[in-house]
Amino acid sequence: MKRNFLTTVAAFALVLALAGCAKSADEKVKADEKPSAAAEPGVKLEAETQTRLGLATTNLPAAEWTPEIKGFGRVVDAASLAAAVGEFAAARSALEVSTKELARVKTLTGQGNASDRALQTADAAMNHDQLAFVAARAKLEMNWGKRLAENPADMLQRLEDGQSALVRIDLAAGEQLPSPGAARIAPLNQAATVVTAEFFDATAGVDPQTQSQSFLFVAKSGALTPGAAVTGLLKTSGASISGVVVPASAVLRHEGKGWIYVQTETNRFARTEIPLDRLTDGGWFVSENVWATNRIVINGAQTLLSAELGGGGFNTGNRD
Repeated sequence: MKRNFLTTVAAFALVLALAGCAKSADEKVKADEKPSAAAEPGVKLEAETQTRLGLATTNLPAAEWTPEIKGFGRVVDAASLAAAVGEFAAARSALEVSTKELARVKTLTGQGNASDRALQTADAAMNHDQLAFVAARAKLEMNWGKRLAENPADMLQRLEDGQSALVRIDLAAGEQLPSPGAARIAPLNQAATVVTAEFFDATAGVDPQTQSQSFLFVAKSGALTPGAAVTGLLKTSGASISGVVVPASAVLRHEGKGWIYVQTETNRFARTEIPLDRLTDGGWFVSENVWATNRIVINGAQTLLSAELGGGGFNTGNRD
């Protein structure tokens, strides 16, 4: 009995020792499976592959940004302006006719060849036409500005001949701008196409329905289609901001945001978010997170995005 007891104890101790060894080995395997360091961010692309894919990088040009106010509007159609001008011209012609008629009746009355009643009728007609003319002029100034109301035929002719494009820009409700300088106009369906326009005039007062302030700008008509919806960026008198201009060819849109790829090492590129709220003639102005010392990808950014989203690069022509 004593011998059997000792044998049982020895066997139990051996089992415990073997279990301990197995546990230690298992823990070692798990420790070896842990990554030694976090994966490096960005996309790695060897030099040979960069050349094959036509990847191109460049340093960003430093720039100054003058604060702008964004508005929305349309390129004026000559037909709509012609209708407004026609209404105004008709009122002016009617007043000219009734004014001459009143003068004629006054002369005849003085000669005894017209009655006082005829004079009163002519005077009433002239007063009616004068009020109609004042109302038509006020309406034209309200919708098209005082400058255009003074000489509407000239602007209408320029639009009909295709010499100029007239653009009306409305600011957001409550937004005020005392006197804008030049504006940069971009069609809504062609955000990268920017046209510089000169300030022409401001409409009189604030639109009673939208409570917005409106401005008129004149530009060359080539890139602006009559009736097209546009975005207007109106320069203000605020202090300039330093930054860089990111070319449009470098900008990617993903998940509703703007991105670029910055070259962080010879063979590595990191995706960086940039705001797309400061459109320039050459691309987008950025004042944070990107500097003139950065090299950014201006050709092949879409390939890098595909590699990143696919979980691998194109180091050898095949995804890793």
